[in-house]
Amino acid sequence: MNFEKVFIERPLISKKNTQKVLDSIKYQEIIEIENVDKYFGRFKKPYLQKRTSLNLYLGEKKGQLVKQAPEAYGISNELHFYFIHAYNCIYECEYCYLQGYFHNPDIVLFLNHDEIALEIERTIAANPSQKIWFHAGEFSDSLALSHITGELDLYWETIEKYPDVKLELRTKSVNLKALLEKKPLKNVIVTYSISPAESIKAYEHKTPQLEARIRAIKKLQDYGFSVALHFDPIVWSSDIIERYQRLIDKLNSSIHFNDIMYLSLGVVRFTKDVYNQVQQNYPHSDLLAQNFVRSFDDKIRYNKPSRLWILNNIKSMCLNAGVDEEKIYLCME
Repeated sequence: MNFEKVFIERPLISKKNTQKVLDSIKYQEIIEIENVDKYFGRFKKPYLQKRTSLNLYLGEKKGQLVKQAPEAYGISNELHFYFIHAYNCIYECEYCYLQGYFHNPDIVLFLNHDEIALEIERTIAANPSQKIWFHAGEFSDSLALSHITGELDLYWETIEKYPDVKLELRTKSVNLKALLEKKPLKNVIVTYSISPAESIKAYEHKTPQLEARIRAIKKLQDYGFSVALHFDPIVWSSDIIERYQRLIDKLNSSIHFNDIMYLSLGVVRFTKDVYNQVQQNYPHSDLLAQNFVRSFDDKIRYNKPSRLWILNNIKSMCLNAGVDEEKIYLCME
């Protein structure tokens, strides 16, 4: 992994975790700073500049380390939280909400995983009678840089102590190096965002192709890991039914499709700021030629009849392929 500049909070310069990251990357210059948020938040940078010039920030996450997820985020009637261990992603997806969230595509890695793990345990203790989920990958890909950051060890040790608590690692990455060194835990679920091959080619730049993701899923299942899938975001096309039927057929013939832990379905959606950034960054994208409306939660998405038609048809295809209905849920609907 190549970076132009590495900005490091001064107290972390001599830390073992910092050196591990530096030993794993290539960079041109190190700059010592007082606080990541003051520097990363101060400098606005065009999203597409990530193609030619990417910086790295190393710091400690301050403030709220674990946050409650919005309603309809995951499986209903259970308590969902996400924790923040990084900002931004090495991939470039045209629909990605991060382009309108940070206004800077540089990568931020937070190294105080011990404090985050303690906050996870405090959250568990504060909700003793609840079924609790923790999600990693809200602001970054959970696996793409995991061989560099090394945080999986600590989160594994933490979650292993609480067999009724679930940890979800959201990813598009096929970087399984750090993961395969771990003992599979039933309550740690690796979840893959999956789209038809045509959508990956059109909108998910620099991401692993469909075949590579399927091979990674198959390997994880063979090793005994719990795996789930996100058909999210679903992007409309005139042949959407045929595309998703091919995708489901491919999954059904390549992995243990009916053994997945769950499957979420969600259509593409944007906040106003993100939609404006998509218009600016990808003015010729097919995404912008689609019929969007402002929806119930003030997000921009397809109208409700169109959404329900898409979701119900894809759900029916999954059911016909043998996925249990109770494993399927609608995301952010």
